[in-house]
Amino acid sequence: MRIAASFQSLKPVLSYELFPPKSEAAVLGLYEHVHQLMVFRPSFITCTYGAGGSTRNKTMEVITEVRRRFDVTVASHLTLVGSTIDDLRHYLTEAKEAGIDGIVALRGDPPKDSPQFRMTPGGFQYANQLVELLTREYPQFSVLVAGYPERHREAPSLEVDLDNLKRKVDAGSDVIVTQLFFDNQDFFRFRDQCWARGIRVPIVPGILPPQSAEQLNRLGQLCGAKMPAELLRRMNDQTDPEGQANVGVEFATQQVGELIAADVPGLHFYVLNQSRATKQVLTELGFEQHDVGLAS
Repeated sequence: MRIAASFQSLKPVLSYELFPPKSEAAVLGLYEHVHQLMVFRPSFITCTYGAGGSTRNKTMEVITEVRRRFDVTVASHLTLVGSTIDDLRHYLTEAKEAGIDGIVALRGDPPKDSPQFRMTPGGFQYANQLVELLTREYPQFSVLVAGYPERHREAPSLEVDLDNLKRKVDAGSDVIVTQLFFDNQDFFRFRDQCWARGIRVPIVPGILPPQSAEQLNRLGQLCGAKMPAELLRRMNDQTDPEGQANVGVEFATQQVGELIAADVPGLHFYVLNQSRATKQVLTELGFEQHDVGLAS
């Protein structure tokens, strides 16, 4: 339960999200980027889990190695797509034996060839059922779940989406980590609505320092987040990639500064297996840096 306990700190809890690389060269590069980010001493690091279990083995390999190399608390994502309840239990038992500290419990996106989520025979339909399984049979894990400040793209309304989130929290979730967003007012409104429903677990904003106009447009299509018109205009005014990246870092630095001033309990950076942008943002905001040993 070390992840849940970390939120007792008075300072915002810092965490990063990785994804499993597709090549061995990319894996080695990932560990070097994690090494660069470890100077800020994050409280925990998570790793995503592909649709249909497509990265199951690589997720476990990456997050276990990150834990070994950097002596940091880690959490694995786990989705319902393509898994029976027995499959989920097998993965959770493996994670427990590997010393994984937490599980990010997700329903998961459907595979690219499927227009909508379909329950696997012998599996679960909803993420709150996975949370219930974790709470009942694997109480040693901290349980993190997703929240959507702008509404999950499949939810018919924000009210329905918030009701679904409340079910996950009532089932035993310890922490909510939000989908990325670029307008802090959306997060503040979401936080107030959660509070009004009696949700009292930490609600951690998910942050992605944008690096290009192309990336922003792609993210908008993938997750449904609103793209700030002024940010897109400023990026498109730049004539080189570095100029666009600098605009994104400046935007993210202001966004995170406002969130810290509003007493958020933590900051979860979607680092996209890179270190430069997140490191620049944290440095600009005066986060303390520490010496770390060489990644090996």
